[in-house]
Amino acid sequence: MAAAPEMRASDGDRDRVAAALREHVAEGRLTIDEFNERLEQVYQSRTYGELAKLTSDLPEIDLHRLPASTESVRRPRPARRDDKARAGLKAAWTAWAGASAVNWMIWLIVGISSGHFVYPWPMWVMGPWGVILLINTMAGTAGQSRRDT
Repeated sequence: MAAAPEMRASDGDRDRVAAALREHVAEGRLTIDEFNERLEQVYQSRTYGELAKLTSDLPEIDLHRLPASTESVRRPRPARRDDKARAGLKAAWTAWAGASAVNWMIWLIVGISSGHFVYPWPMWVMGPWGVILLINTMAGTAGQSRRDT
């Protein structure tokens, strides 16, 4: 049984009409300005008739098949191996930067407190470690670009 135009609409009904309007924007039938105007009217509508007027010039979309909320449509993208590798490299570079900063601060404090030049030994800590990280980073991005093609 079809709903009578004078029947009161629920929040779910308004959300379905809003979802239909989003579909029409995505398909290029409405501009963003038209969408914003109609969306404002959707949430001010009280009856099925008022909601029907907002979509009367658009092709029919089965409003009951659309979700009441677009949040239920969006599913989180499963984590990919590339994302995990990128996060691991970021963590490794962060650890390298933190350790390097601590070593340089120790070197600076020792230099200031002793009153004479101290050999820059932190370079021996950060140099090899940084080179290895750089090679891993370059190899990871090269492998990723090969997989993308």
